Amino acid sequence: MLNIEPQQAAGKVLFHFSMSLDGFVAGPNHAMDWLTGVTGRDGVEEEYIETTGAVLGGRNGWDRAPGARPYSEDWKGRIFVLTHHPEDATPADGVTFLNCDVAEAVRIGLEAADGKNLEVLSPTIGRQLLERGLIDEVNLHIAPVLLGDGIRLFDNPGGRPVRLRHAHGSQPFAEVDVRYHPVAEA
Repeated sequence: MLNIEPQQAAGKVLFHFSMSLDGFVAGPNHAMDWLTGVTGRDGVEEEYIETTGAVLGGRNGWDRAPGARPYSEDWKGRIFVLTHHPEDATPADGVTFLNCDVAEAVRIGLEAADGKNLEVLSPTIGRQLLERGLIDEVNLHIAPVLLGDGIRLFDNPGGRPVRLRHAHGSQPFAEVDVRYHPVAEA
């Protein structure tokens, strides 16, 4: 198993999600109830609260849960929602709706993050930023569940593969081995 070092606030652009084992970051209609009962590494939420200065999300996710804050109410950073029609978006404190190119949205988000990290919480925006080379890290928390349907982390039919390397470890291009056992439904 790779030993993952704690996240650092370093002005990085992070493509960050909890993801099902089969590659979904949300269920159908952006449902997130599939994460019920899933636990994270000790201290991981506090780690990201401390190192995240701003979040960049998309309109589809915003419309499913307007006003929702990542992590908890303890996180006080700015939220930017990229949309082609900001005029009809549901407003919320600390949220700015942007209608611009994704690269400009990253520039605005990084400036607001004030030296901390900008987290991209939209699969569509993340895909566009990966294609442009504007993502510094992909941070995934793989949940022990197979959804079979929903919103994929990276959905790019006909597109080029995006090669990644491990951020830690002596074999940067090695597979990551995981082993799970099915749980019988009660």
